[in-house]
Amino acid sequence: MQYVLETTVYPREHERVRELRLITQSFKGSSPDQMQFFSVLLKMIGARYTIEVGVFTGYSLLSTALALPADGKVVAIDVNCEYYELGRPVIEKAGVAHKVDLSEGDGLAVLDGILDDEDGGGTFDFAYADADKLQYAGHHERLLRLCSVALPRDTPGSSEYDRVVQDYMVEFNAAVAVDDRVEACVLAIADGVTLCRRIK
Repeated sequence: MQYVLETTVYPREHERVRELRLITQSFKGSSPDQMQFFSVLLKMIGARYTIEVGVFTGYSLLSTALALPADGKVVAIDVNCEYYELGRPVIEKAGVAHKVDLSEGDGLAVLDGILDDEDGGGTFDFAYADADKLQYAGHHERLLRLCSVALPRDTPGSSEYDRVVQDYMVEFNAAVAVDDRVEACVLAIADGVTLCRRIK
């Protein structure tokens, strides 16, 4: 892993992404190799309009915003934007704050509101969920209606809560694997990424 970081991630890491990663790393957050993967993927699929459920400091949000074209947008949802205030100045220094549309509130409720406003969805090119893991099934159903690529973040661990989450993620990934509406792949990046492409 250190080889990957030192060879392909850190040398190409945007200065502001590095700054926010260093702020975020004292907490739990997305990994730099995962952010590099997202950046490349977003550019490859030509994403212009994305959605992120679970913002935390805005580390992944910044990586996404930088990967989008000048007129791109990322709709960001978090139940509590307190930690986002740590990252907001870095996002502003990066010159991409204009691409961010932040909503504070329950992810499922905000997604329901977006679905109501969008007349059934299909608006987003990409989605990333790194929020309440026990709500992933609800996020999946809503994000599936809203976009063509969705990435919930897996989080195995050792605490009682982490074991509950890990068991839930195993069930969630099993359900996604048999969902004929998506083509799915579980990636061994960071602590796991479930990649879904809507096919019907």
